[in-house]
Order: sequence, then C-alpha cells, then structure tokens
Amino acid sequence: MILYIILGIVVLLVLWIIAGYNKLIRLREMVKNAMGQIAANVESRWDALKSLIDATKKYSEHESETLKNVIAQRGGVNSNSTVKDIEADNNMFTQALSRLAVVVENYPELKANTLYLNTMDKIDSYEQDVKNSRMVYNDTVTKFNRTMLVFPLVLISRMMGFTEYEYFKNTETKTNPPSWD
Repeated sequence: MILYIILGIVVLLVLWIIAGYNKLIRLREMVKNAMGQIAANVESRWDALKSLIDATKKYSEHESETLKNVIAQRGGVNSNSTVKDIEADNNMFTQALSRLAVVVENYPELKANTLYLNTMDKIDSYEQDVKNSRMVYNDTVTKFNRTMLVFPLVLISRMMGFTEYEYFKNTETKTNPPSWD
C-alpha cells in the first residue's frame, strides 16, 4: 500500500512538472510571436523607406545611393531577435530617416510630391504599429516572466533553464515623437 502511495505521489509530481513545463513553453512561444509581430512591422517600415529612397533618386542620386547603402547594412530582425537587436535596427532607421529629411529640405518639390506624402503617412502608420507591437510584447513578457518567477513554477523554470526576457524601455529619443512635416 505504501508503494502505491509513493508511486501516486511520483506520478502526480511528474504530471505537475510536465504541466508547468508546457505552460512555460506556451508562454515562451507567445513572446516569440510578439517579437515576430514587431519584426513584421519593422520590415514594413523599412519597405516604405525604400520607396521614399526611390522617390529621391531623381532629385539626388548621391543621397539615394548613400541611403541604399545604409539599408543594405542593416541586419534585419525576426522572432528570435532581442530587444537590443530591435533598438539597434530602430537607430539605423532613425539615422536613415534623418538623412532623408536633409534631402527633402534641399528639394522642396520632393516634399510636395504625392508619393513622398503618401509614403510618409505609411511610415507614420508603421511607426504606430511598431509602438503597439512593442506594448503587446512587453505585456506578453510580463506574463511569461511573472509565471516563470512565481513559486512553485520557479523550481521548474530554473531546472529547465528558462530565463527572463528583457522589456522594451522608454528612451530619451522616444519621449518626443518625430515630426514628418
């Protein structure tokens, strides 16, 4: 009889470990999915910038090539990217957009171009999508980190090698949103 009780306790313990592990896996996949959403929005934003660069080509071939080189140097992001990867990509994007703003200031007719205006609206929309995706990511990371750190699941998470995910944080440059006008 004691053997059955011990066996029952072992079976329950194994089932609890499996259930906890599976819960952590589901939450980790949600974090990766949230990062994938950020990556998709970042890619769309870069695609819109490429369209703007093509529009500048007829105004300034040199600047167009310089901006294309900046885009070629970026590493790209995906669902396995880290917060630091996204922030580095965002810095590159901001630099490219700033260089493009200089070109636009030198060519007022470009600033009045319909393609330019429509594409800047798209970039602004993608910026908002990236912001919203980052908020969803942070919420998802909160759920994962909280679940992983709460007793008794912390025992499983540590035993199975799970680690906390990093959050996106507000930065000095993001406190004032860019102006497209």
